[in-house]
Amino acid sequence: MTEPADEDYGRYDDDEAGFTGSSSTTSVLSRPEESQERAKPVYAWHGGLDLGLLVLRLVLGGTFVAHALQKLFGLFGGPGIDGFAQYLGSFGFTQPTLLAWVTGVSELVGGALLVIGLFTPIGAAAVLGVMANVVYLKWGGGFFGPPKGFEWDLALGTVAFVLLFTGPGRISLDRPTPWGRRPVPLGLFMLIVAAGLSVVTLVVFR
Repeated sequence: MTEPADEDYGRYDDDEAGFTGSSSTTSVLSRPEESQERAKPVYAWHGGLDLGLLVLRLVLGGTFVAHALQKLFGLFGGPGIDGFAQYLGSFGFTQPTLLAWVTGVSELVGGALLVIGLFTPIGAAAVLGVMANVVYLKWGGGFFGPPKGFEWDLALGTVAFVLLFTGPGRISLDRPTPWGRRPVPLGLFMLIVAAGLSVVTLVVFR
């Protein structure tokens, strides 16, 4: 009985090792990669949620862009910067013209950022800060009863608050950013910033 040729024996060993050993070797080598892949946060498509966040951003951001154009440039039948400054002066604010520009620009920039979904926490915080001041000023007029009621302003501010912590959704320019994937840390920070600026506005300018 003849022994198998060296090349046959080697081929048999290779095949056998490839069949029995390579799978275990491959599994051992791939386990860290697989565990790392599982550990990575998956920013999955949520269908209705992403669409809903897009609609919220477009409506809220578009509303504030339009309001800003009314305040700053008198478009859409708005008061313009002088008329808005007089309106702020009626609430007892000092330097109403400066405050009118700050408010109008905040609404314009914040609304535009929300519409395109870029730096969404900053845009949402800008809108929320403005609405917090409006609700405070209208508080004495009650919840209902426009134009002194604050129910509409509270609703707009609530949407901005929600967007701070939900993030913009995948249909946005913020999609690949850290705050797009994990909106809560930056959202919480911007909430504190918005609250602080609202208090400063009421204390310094009124």
